[in-house]
Amino acid sequence: MKKRSLVSKAINLALVTGLSFTAQGVLAEEMAKEDVEKITVTGSRIAKTELSSPTPVLVLGQAEIARFGTPDLGSVLAELPAIGATNTLSGNAGSNALAGSSSADLRRLGAKRSLVLVNGKRHVAGSPGSSTVDLSTIPAVLIERIEIITGGASAIYGSDAVTGVINVILKSDYEGLELNATASDSTEGVAARNHTVSIVGGTSSDRGNVTFFAGVERIEETMSADIRQLKNWGTIVNPEDTGEEDGIFDRLRVPYVGSEMINRFGVINPFGGDRFTFDETGNVIEQCERTATNSFAFGQLPADCKTGFFTEDYENIYPAVQRFYVGSTMNYEITDQVRFFGDFKYNSAEVQQQFQPSFRFGNISIDVANNAFLSDEARARLGGTGNVSMAKFFDELGNRSADNERELFRAVAGFDGYFTLSDTNFDWELFYVYGESNNIRVTENDLIPENFAAAVNSVIDPDTGEAVCADPTAGSVAAGSCVAYNPFGFRQASQEARDWVSANVTRQDQITQEIVGGSISTDTSEFLNLQGGPIGLAAGFEYREETYSTITDELTKSGALLGAATPDEFGDYDVTESFVEISLPLLADVDFAHELTLDAAYRTADYSHAGEADAWKVGLMYAPIKDVRIRATIGEAVRAPNLSEAFSPQSPGFARVSDPCDADNINEDPDRAANCRALGIPEGFEANDNVSVNLISGGNPELFSETSMSKTVGIVWTPESIENFTFTVDFYDIEIEDAIIEVAAQDIADNCVDATGGPDELYCSAVDRNPTTYDVELVRSGFLNAAALNVRGVESEINYSTDLADFELPGELSVKLFVSKLLELEQFEFQDRPDEINVEDGEVGDPSLQVRLTTNYRLDDLLVNWTVRSIDRSVTYDVSPNGGSPEDTNPSWVPSIVTHDFSANYIINDNVRVDFGVRNAFDKLAPGYTINPIYDIVGRRIFTGLNVKF
Repeated sequence: MKKRSLVSKAINLALVTGLSFTAQGVLAEEMAKEDVEKITVTGSRIAKTELSSPTPVLVLGQAEIARFGTPDLGSVLAELPAIGATNTLSGNAGSNALAGSSSADLRRLGAKRSLVLVNGKRHVAGSPGSSTVDLSTIPAVLIERIEIITGGASAIYGSDAVTGVINVILKSDYEGLELNATASDSTEGVAARNHTVSIVGGTSSDRGNVTFFAGVERIEETMSADIRQLKNWGTIVNPEDTGEEDGIFDRLRVPYVGSEMINRFGVINPFGGDRFTFDETGNVIEQCERTATNSFAFGQLPADCKTGFFTEDYENIYPAVQRFYVGSTMNYEITDQVRFFGDFKYNSAEVQQQFQPSFRFGNISIDVANNAFLSDEARARLGGTGNVSMAKFFDELGNRSADNERELFRAVAGFDGYFTLSDTNFDWELFYVYGESNNIRVTENDLIPENFAAAVNSVIDPDTGEAVCADPTAGSVAAGSCVAYNPFGFRQASQEARDWVSANVTRQDQITQEIVGGSISTDTSEFLNLQGGPIGLAAGFEYREETYSTITDELTKSGALLGAATPDEFGDYDVTESFVEISLPLLADVDFAHELTLDAAYRTADYSHAGEADAWKVGLMYAPIKDVRIRATIGEAVRAPNLSEAFSPQSPGFARVSDPCDADNINEDPDRAANCRALGIPEGFEANDNVSVNLISGGNPELFSETSMSKTVGIVWTPESIENFTFTVDFYDIEIEDAIIEVAAQDIADNCVDATGGPDELYCSAVDRNPTTYDVELVRSGFLNAAALNVRGVESEINYSTDLADFELPGELSVKLFVSKLLELEQFEFQDRPDEINVEDGEVGDPSLQVRLTTNYRLDDLLVNWTVRSIDRSVTYDVSPNGGSPEDTNPSWVPSIVTHDFSANYIINDNVRVDFGVRNAFDKLAPGYTINPIYDIVGRRIFTGLNVKF
């Protein structure tokens, strides 16, 4: 291997890692060390001797990652304008299945459409039924850099690369031993601490290297109550409003929006009449009254109300995560022409994430005359007889917290090398990947409704004078062991009673991934050279198997708990893929064509569950002069249905449906009234739709692959007259057809009666109505290839660095300015109904403009950084045609947010480096009525780091 040409080594690097660099990006460090200029890998498997790529690529180095002050890689990437914050650690705070995981959402078209690679190879998913990679399982300490390729890349990397690829490049050939420790904390008293400790060690010989790493990470739980600006903001009806488009705001944003109808102490007569509540020990007290109305159940309560229900009392901003990881990378040159390489890692995490406790909203029936625990005062106030309703949150049972254990193992092994036929060099690689994720997901303290109904129906035993169940044999679980339950006040029920009415939900997931692949590349320099040089060629294959299973405990499957019964889930598929690439250097170093290169790639795949899918891509790089390059790509990408979309079993559940045929909704679509009449629903119909309806939903084995058309075109300007200066501007356009969606119950009900020419038979057949009352009773839902998604935008980057000695000043200065303008982000829930459009650009989470400015100053062993992030003003209403309006709510926007980060690192000596930084130095916060994860919710915080080399 030592005798290989440097170009050959670069080609091998491409095959091993599948890297991509921008035309303005950094040179490959491995090549730079050997004084080879412009040896890069370009988003294909063909390496070139020119720093030239038609595909825009963003590169994030290890030093920049460290400045974010968090071990969560997903949160780091989400601060880049190209990546949405949808599925970060905080973005997943509402999901048990995703609790503690973090992933990237390129172009805000869904994390499942963004492909994550590690060293150019696929990585096992972190959540069941999904292909989405949990970025938190990739140790930041071992990351060399991250390369983000925008636009469809399925022709290069296969399914899921619809919006782009995130390729995480790990350190290789590390020598020495180093200890890293970091810590971060809020300066404003917010519980938002994290810390990490890790070691990396490596040793090399003339023929190979072994690197070892291990570490621990801890992220502290942050609750909504910890966040200063959150005060249970909500909206209330504006009493001055006279109707739509009257120039008066319909609703007003105010703090302390909660419910007086339910709390943790219990509320008697929650829906009206003589409503009262209890103190902690069960004594009768008056309930707070709302001062303004949000809805039937919610309104603005007095700021000092201690007996209302507020959602923020139970909401996580960040879960508690404790993580441990260990692993190794290795390579060894067996001969000068054959090398073995491999790596493995083990990652485990314990996650605690809070959710609201179980509750009963008015459907607790209290026997006034006989209840064993009702006080005499309450009994007298209620008239001494009959039954009354009660509502209660069961804080005393504990939150329905996610207590998850996540484990991941991944191993890679392979061989690469080169051989020569005649005078033609061929570079090759064969590899094997195995990945496995195992999760134990526990939802704590779910309610057993039938047991609770039996336990709350208590009486005094005349023989013992003790409280007992009126029917000791009642209950659905452990019947015959009923323990009387005192619901009045907080934690007045005995521990035995609390145990009998609650149970944990346990689900065990296993996800596996197995890959065998190979590739070969060469060029035609021996027998065919175009004017610009030899043709580059690459080809290869990949075979992949994916499986998942979720096993649910028997009690949950029986339907005895408050949540719907869910069956076990199983699914698997395999896919065989092959690909070919070609790079045609048509012209070079001639008048008006310093470079003209045409690239093309084609990939075909055969999925066991979705059939055949083909992807292609064509790229053009044209440099009329050396200083200016014009780059463009066009291609078709695919995403096969994931395991959950295809194989999740039909399962019962519940959904809220606002009946489209109700008199209040009948005029929202011009076809609705006629179609409701055609279904036999009378005029003036008033639906009983304030309760959930039954839902049956599951996977669809008839799904096929989504397809997308992706286009990019841009200019790269690197003027020789300005040293170390680069300017790029790129336009991107991604259109997805036949996008897979899980059709919401509301959409099914609406589409049934909103079709032109009569009720839509497909959707109406999925809705069951009561033949007497006409109310919706059951909706059947599932996944369909039905949607269309479009996104367009422009991004520009300026890079400049200089030695200030040229200006007779000390030090070196570098500046990077990145500007992203979102032109269009549209979703069509049903692509055959283009009038039903959901426009999202400019709404909260999808700002029209984002800017990121990074400035570095180096003086000897000191490096100082200043980073500015700007998020444009965004609206809180639906900007779609016939959607919302600025009049809906006041305020109806989140103002522009600009944050400043400062950091520094100082090399004390050859062995010790210290880091220090302040994030959001001026404590700029979004208003309390949004917790969208795109914004910094915590505010100013400091971080420190120590790196010691031995």
